[in-house]
Amino acid sequence: MLVPIPALNDNYIWLYARENLPVIVIDIAESAPLLAYLQQHQLEVEAVLLTHKHSDHVGGLAEFKQHYPNVPVFGPTETAQLGATQIINEGEIHTAHYQIQVLPSAGHTENHVSFLLDGHLFCGDTLFSGGCGRVFTGDYAQMFDSLQRLKALPDSTIVCPAHEYTLSNLHFAQKVLPKSVFLTDYALKMSALRERHQPTLPTTLAREKQINPFLQAENLTQFTQWRKLKDQD
Repeated sequence: MLVPIPALNDNYIWLYARENLPVIVIDIAESAPLLAYLQQHQLEVEAVLLTHKHSDHVGGLAEFKQHYPNVPVFGPTETAQLGATQIINEGEIHTAHYQIQVLPSAGHTENHVSFLLDGHLFCGDTLFSGGCGRVFTGDYAQMFDSLQRLKALPDSTIVCPAHEYTLSNLHFAQKVLPKSVFLTDYALKMSALRERHQPTLPTTLAREKQINPFLQAENLTQFTQWRKLKDQD
């Protein structure tokens, strides 16, 4: 089971589970839609994973914990004061049913992490479909390195970003990448999905290598130039 629950304006709260097992919840932007979905489908929660500290990723955690006080919450150092009960910046998480790899992916924030679970990459605000997160740390080299780390994963990796930014990202990609019939057609397909209020996510790493300029940047200089251009787009 892989479910993106829409939250706030453009966030997704991701749920993942193998068949008949409790779910893993990734980033709780707000509690109401998550609690409603869990109750409607009578789901048990095995763990919560937090990618970073921003309020649109942890804002619903406090209320969630009132309903699920015994569920462990894993997150990087920057989430220690925001409700994480177990701090992890890299390595592996072992729960009763899941083994989760923790990948350092800083640049958007200082301690941002991504989670790899059964070939699914939950990458928060580091990697988006067609784009990447703003570099709030100012450390473009760190963000570039983080994207290279994620890019090295298998092409079959299912990529689950935390925001519905695909259309605006593709608009920018069409400005900086060579003109491509494929990219144009893909943007039209994604636009049609959004017109039907359907998510453009998840994506795959193979697809992102085709459409995402920040995974195609040849070096740090080009990456930095494009990221600063995107900030102004």
